[in-house]
Amino acid sequence: MFYLGCHLSASKGYLHMGKEALSIGANTFQFFTRNPRGSKAKRLDEKDVAALLTLTAANGFAPLLAHAPYTLNPCSADQKVRDFAHMVMADDMEIMGNLPGNYYTFHPGSHVGQGIEAGLELVVDLLNQVLGPQLTTTVLLETMSGKGSEVGSTFEELRFIIDNTDHSDKLGVCLDTCHIYSAGYDIINDLDGVLDQFNSIVGLDRLKAIHLNDSLTPFATHKDRHAKIGEGTLGMETIVNFINHPRLRGLPFYLETPNDVQGYAAEIKLLRSAYRQ
Repeated sequence: MFYLGCHLSASKGYLHMGKEALSIGANTFQFFTRNPRGSKAKRLDEKDVAALLTLTAANGFAPLLAHAPYTLNPCSADQKVRDFAHMVMADDMEIMGNLPGNYYTFHPGSHVGQGIEAGLELVVDLLNQVLGPQLTTTVLLETMSGKGSEVGSTFEELRFIIDNTDHSDKLGVCLDTCHIYSAGYDIINDLDGVLDQFNSIVGLDRLKAIHLNDSLTPFATHKDRHAKIGEGTLGMETIVNFINHPRLRGLPFYLETPNDVQGYAAEIKLLRSAYRQ
């Protein structure tokens, strides 16, 4: 099964997102738990959520992927920013409790001059406060491009976070194609080698989701600039090889390209035509 979705707006409700996904040929989707630049989450309508779960079960959806707001930075040098990250993630885990069995991804953050080791320890500290055995959500560390003082741009950094988190059974990885290429992993010329490296350091069993994006910037530039599928430096051939790789087939792919819903529909149609059954 080729599980493919995109990022949809939750402003009209959860069931609306499910219906919108189906209307454009998707069988999963990603959404923000709250305003991506803000702090307040919309109050859940239990009937709306129940209707979505009925729809996704009936249509064989892959796990839904919730995304933390961009303002969440668990390894900031500012205690108030770290406190905000704790508040948001703890609240998001309560929200996701209404959507059991799904995924939640977040950017590990930026250490802002404290050093990578200190940044990693602070991410671990947040996860150790928030994750517990009662969770029904798998929390995914997103691979980052390494711009500025970002944490999580190397597989070794992800492994450190996993190894030092008490409830690491609740952790997985969301791999972003634009980010890892920009971070210096050559998925154009050596996809097999990159996956071997990921497997030896993190473990492919930890890979739960893919953000499928082309890149506006060249290899190893440490920039986070997404491009539409086939219109960036990765190119269509690389994307097609990626979705058809035997070690990646079966994972859910989520588009985060600069598109509106109809643009996503066109990309989904293109990618489904390139998927080898």
